[in-house]
Formats: sequence, C-alpha cells, structure tokens
Amino acid sequence: MLLAHMVRGETQMTDSVRILRIHQVRERTGLSRSTIYELVAEGVLPPPVRIGRRTAGWVEAEISDFIRRRIAESRAVPGGAACVR
Repeated sequence: MLLAHMVRGETQMTDSVRILRIHQVRERTGLSRSTIYELVAEGVLPPPVRIGRRTAGWVEAEISDFIRRRIAESRAVPGGAACVR
C-alpha cells in the first residue's frame, strides 16, 4: 500500500510504509485478536491507523518493532519466554 508523507513541506509517495490488517498482525505476532486490542488499550502495542471509514490497520514497522522488543525482553529474563506487559 502506498502512503503519502511530508518531506520539507512537499508530499511525496513512498512504498516503504506498509499497512497490516488484523489477520496479518495475528499471523506475525501469534496473538489473538482480543489480546491485540487489549495490548493496544494498555499502550503496549501501537494503535491501528484508520485507512478507511470502516477499515483500520497497523504500520508494519511498528509491529516489527513490537516483536523485536518482545524478543529482547524475553531474552533478558532468566529462563527465557516470560513476557511482561
């Protein structure tokens, strides 16, 4: 998906920003839909962006950052897989 962004006051198009729908976020994170929205409400997961009147999605880079943080948190805890909200 192409999105416009501002650079020095000019709107430019870039294909470097991708929007993920809920099913893609579920696939990438391994989390359920309800857990995703719970983490958004808690401020742990970035909120979705509105891409249409009834459509929202997540910025792919923000989801990738979330996953990297979770990996780092997991590796920092003795014993591994425990995640802290």
